[in-house]
Amino acid sequence: MIDPFDDIYFMKRALQEAEFAFEKNEVPVGAIVVMNNQIIARAHNLTETLNDVTAHAEMQAFTAAADFLGGKYLKNCTLYVTLEPCQMCAGASYWTQIGRIVYGASEEKRGFTALKTTLHPKTVVIGGVLEDECSKLLTRFFIEKRNLN
Repeated sequence: MIDPFDDIYFMKRALQEAEFAFEKNEVPVGAIVVMNNQIIARAHNLTETLNDVTAHAEMQAFTAAADFLGGKYLKNCTLYVTLEPCQMCAGASYWTQIGRIVYGASEEKRGFTALKTTLHPKTVVIGGVLEDECSKLLTRFFIEKRNLN
């Protein structure tokens, strides 16, 4: 039997969050946190809106998930994020002890893999889920941004 709640399903939900960021003129990155096939947190970049360099989608999602669960550890959760986490967000994921990270587009210059950032040893990472869709949204954003300036 096919599981309707697979990584593609949840990455599509994260892409919806990225679209919300795009509409707000934020870098279009979306994130959700899932536990037992239930979305417990939704977020997108808010760095421009909040004038806060730490207001990445992942950080917003971690805070919302911890609030929902009433605790800071996300051991039995999965983070779905449309762009590979940066060093800051990967570091935060270490402290949350998140069980899985599933990301869409790779970030060759600032991503945690390029920077050799250490994740929690029990965290499982899967990259490239809906990579084309995630990359196209980011590319579209930056092309439009350049054309406006």
